[in-house]
Amino acid sequence: MERKIDWNAPWMTEEHLMFKESTRKFFENELSPHAERWAEQGIVDRDFWLKAGEAGLLGASAPEEFGGVGADRSFDALTAYEQLRAGDSGWGFAVHNICLHYLIAYANDEQKARWLPGLISGEIVPAIAMTEPGTGSDLQAVRTTADKDGDDYIINGSKIFITNGQQADIIIVVAKTDKDAGGKGISLIVVETADAEGFARGRNLKKLGMKGQDTSELFFENVRVPRANLLGEQEGQGFFHLMLQLGWERASIGVAAIASMDAVIEETVRYVQERKAFKQRLMDMQNTRFKLAEAKTKADVTKAYINECMVKLIDGKLDPVSGATAKWWGSQMQCEVVDECLQLHGGYGYMMEYPVARAYADSRVQKIYGGANEVQKELIARALDD
Repeated sequence: MERKIDWNAPWMTEEHLMFKESTRKFFENELSPHAERWAEQGIVDRDFWLKAGEAGLLGASAPEEFGGVGADRSFDALTAYEQLRAGDSGWGFAVHNICLHYLIAYANDEQKARWLPGLISGEIVPAIAMTEPGTGSDLQAVRTTADKDGDDYIINGSKIFITNGQQADIIIVVAKTDKDAGGKGISLIVVETADAEGFARGRNLKKLGMKGQDTSELFFENVRVPRANLLGEQEGQGFFHLMLQLGWERASIGVAAIASMDAVIEETVRYVQERKAFKQRLMDMQNTRFKLAEAKTKADVTKAYINECMVKLIDGKLDPVSGATAKWWGSQMQCEVVDECLQLHGGYGYMMEYPVARAYADSRVQKIYGGANEVQKELIARALDD
């Protein structure tokens, strides 16, 4: 179906547009036909990861020497946008991309050679384990520990709400290597799940939305991991590494927000053009037109800011405050727009067979993960008070 609303921007080159179009076609053929089934089974088919790898989606911004394309992360943003436009929120591409860049940034040569080719091909599904049952946005308060024992770490603790948790072959675990050092005692350690005795996956959690995405509890009981799996040159750098990466992670939530808004607005316009009440189209009613005008304005203003973030990203200048702004504003506008569009659908908007109902359920978590919106506002305020 031809789009009337899309993401086009001055920063997009011909290569961006070609990649965007090929990604759209790939999702139309390989993702959209399966999205409903994935939502019912609570997990994406494993072979889809391999297809995505073969299509070049998993390594667009990865180094060529490991099988990647060698482009910048703006291409990953286009993949994230097209996934949401294709009607799927289940495939854990965003987390894969986050993990990929942790390894690119912090892994040594041996680690990169061991893990990057598999991530790029889709043979290795990654996860990152930050959140714990008693620790959400306050990462310095993690209780999972990694104690040294000879050439190994012994990891103990539990994690929750971990995307890709049921399928993950490697998990970047946020753990305390020094319990008394606060944030300076946090390290990132890669657990290879196939050989991890004492590692267990808990439930595939039942969520309000994003039902096709496997989201898990993870348990570590005396899990022995080689000290060679530490990311970074030394222990205690984990919190610093997390902060450096969160700018893009949060901006990418803004990318998901504009994709959701574009899809929902376009779907709602089609609906109100066809639906009649009181002997006229809903589209002919002033309230409908005003609400849609407001929704389109919110989406376009958000998109303008995301475009600014993309330019910074391409130039290597995307800062944490810009990411925080994109995250809280984008997710807030997304939730407002989706809510108004659902209202325009009336009772049908409450039925899960309609895309707007699924978008409503999917959108709510955007204000929570990646650091709650209240945390983002605090980060912005701190910068003002600096």
